[in-house]
Amino acid sequence: MKIAFLGTGIMGAAMARNIAQEGHEVVAWNRTREKAEGIDGVGVADSPAEAVAGADAIVTMLSDGAAVADVIRQAAEAIEPGAIWWQCSTVGIEATERLRAVADELGLVYVDAPVLGTKQPAEEGKLTVLASGPPEALDKLAPLFDAVAAKTVGLGEAGEATRAKLVLNNWVLAITTATAETIELARALGIDPQLFLDTIAGGPNDSAYAQMKGKMILEDRVGDASFPLKHAHKDARLVLDAAREHGADDGLASVIAERFARAEDAGLGDSDMAAIGKVSKASERRS
Repeated sequence: MKIAFLGTGIMGAAMARNIAQEGHEVVAWNRTREKAEGIDGVGVADSPAEAVAGADAIVTMLSDGAAVADVIRQAAEAIEPGAIWWQCSTVGIEATERLRAVADELGLVYVDAPVLGTKQPAEEGKLTVLASGPPEALDKLAPLFDAVAAKTVGLGEAGEATRAKLVLNNWVLAITTATAETIELARALGIDPQLFLDTIAGGPNDSAYAQMKGKMILEDRVGDASFPLKHAHKDARLVLDAAREHGADDGLASVIAERFARAEDAGLGDSDMAAIGKVSKASERRS
């Protein structure tokens, strides 16, 4: 297929490359052109409209719903009627509904299929795709899902995948925050925080994600962003909004969102989300 890939940041660049390596013709566009250049097997367009011209499928991997809507409208004049739009950005429930309306307006077949994972899984083609939309469109996109993911989870009509992504992001954000705070607790009590990670390793309380983020925190490697904190903060706000809108308990979600807001205000937005540990109360008391 001919694929237009709009948005080649940390995740998008790896995804576009992996799709191209499976033999598809991929043309990418990014606001900062340099981030689209040099991706193996991928052409570069100067505008969204140039990228989507003649494309069988359009992939959007951008920061938020407003950015996705803006870019797809820039491309509108060149979109092929009936093209499939794989929207894989994490944008929340309200924005997903607005984007579905845009798809109907432009004659696009809308597939809501955000991905779960960070930089390394994206590079290795081991993301998880949460796929929802028309069955025939999902079938056509299956080779693309296979190119970027180790697992695809089918979730019914468009919109269901976004809801599932918010649930899963809530868990990821909670694990990261809890890991950072537990490491700070260990330090405050005079305990080597490595003991925490070593003790849970391999047991029922273990988590591969906690081990990965915990190691980044202990080695102070949070400047090398696998998933930028500013995007985690955006996701935390989306989770909190969804919880409040649907009457779910938002006690933990509100605390997490507030912690990520403080971290971004502290200038840590471009650091890895594991930098959340740098704004813990224990850290503040020591500063």
